[in-house]
Amino acid sequence: MPTVLLIGASRGIGFELARQYTAHGWRVIATARSDEGLARLKALDAQALRVDVANPASNSGLAWQLDGEKIDLAIYVAGAMDRNGASTPPTRDSFDAVMHANVMGAMQVIPQIVPMVQETQGVIACISSIMGSMQETTSSNAALYRVSKAALNMVVRCTQAEQPDVTVLAIHPGWVQTDMGGAAAPLTPEQSVSSLRHTLNHILEQRDPIHRGAFLNHDGQSLPW
Repeated sequence: MPTVLLIGASRGIGFELARQYTAHGWRVIATARSDEGLARLKALDAQALRVDVANPASNSGLAWQLDGEKIDLAIYVAGAMDRNGASTPPTRDSFDAVMHANVMGAMQVIPQIVPMVQETQGVIACISSIMGSMQETTSSNAALYRVSKAALNMVVRCTQAEQPDVTVLAIHPGWVQTDMGGAAAPLTPEQSVSSLRHTLNHILEQRDPIHRGAFLNHDGQSLPW
């Protein structure tokens, strides 16, 4: 039975990933920061761990909670959004909230789980966004979010450069009907996650070096940096 670790899975895409992976026979380890989130994950028969990715002290305890694990696939899902454009300077609180969740959390969590993924020569995937693509940016809406996802993409590239025996990639889930994406989004969480799973399962099966350090759409197509 393969094992997937989901970082930030109490709602939205993360929760749907937990639901679909458990339904398809995977062993799921998933994190949440609240009692409510942990209870929702336990109801899926996932192993639920308390982690707040925006809190360094909480992040630091992840490795001992996972002691002895071998992980086939780890997905960093946690994220925060600020919708202001570039003409509105972010407050310190909004900057910290977005950058801590989207960037700092990944930089603190990933080094702890790399040895567990190395055991299986598996995959680490970070849920990024096309909004983090410099080449595709033609709007300033959600400027801080865009900056954070561009930074997360660099975390992926730097991690891959240090870890040649695992696959590290950034993947865009599409525009999804979540609290972050809004009701107007064209994809449901079920559709997005089904596509994500198909792509990530293919990458796990193929172990093709072309996917190392890649930036992909949920359907597996390459995206421009």
